Amino acid sequence: MNEMTYEQRRGQIEHYFDRTAVAAWEKLTSDAPVGRIRASVRAGRDQMRANLVSWLGQDLRGKRILDAGCGTGALAVEAARLGAEVVAIDLSPTLVDLARERIPADVAHLVEFHSGDMLDKSLGHFDHVVAMDSIIHYDTEDAVNALAQLAERTSKSIVFTFAPRTPMLALMISVGRLLPRGDRAPWLEPMAETRIAQLMKTHESLNDWKTARSHKVSSGFYKSKAMEWIRS
Repeated sequence: MNEMTYEQRRGQIEHYFDRTAVAAWEKLTSDAPVGRIRASVRAGRDQMRANLVSWLGQDLRGKRILDAGCGTGALAVEAARLGAEVVAIDLSPTLVDLARERIPADVAHLVEFHSGDMLDKSLGHFDHVVAMDSIIHYDTEDAVNALAQLAERTSKSIVFTFAPRTPMLALMISVGRLLPRGDRAPWLEPMAETRIAQLMKTHESLNDWKTARSHKVSSGFYKSKAMEWIRS
């Protein structure tokens, strides 16, 4: 277990994305021109989002989906356009307000926005849960624990992304941690698939779940892997 608790880490992430990085994320998730590095991140996120939505199916009418860590709402909009009823939640109230402002009128009635913890049980039950880049800042044990709690209220699938553990990523994170604390984003916590599999076996709520598809996206500075869990 990471020496920083889930709650402490959640507070750090909320502070960063709600105050420090709002302007950067507003620009990154728009059509505004950005530099080469951010353009590669934008392209990678677009690829990953399209992949995750494709895993949910082409006809989502009658399906209830949790967009856990919705950011500015792009994935929620794509799922709603396929007919899904989407509950979109993010730790950052500012990003959620931006998502509300951006949502197209034709799908606004299908998306319910919240700011707060994605593990809030009052959000209800779901057919599918999507956690795109929303557990990447947590220790692997805390991340799997969070997904296990979501599994208790999910009937079909959970799809999520994580930073795959590589020597290069480990070096980049080590260098990043040398930056002044006020200037840096919460660092990524690389995960190994073998460790995720081991931890799945420790949760009773995951006894009838299994790993299905996986997909890696590498676009410049955006390097991420998607995993799909389904009820067996």
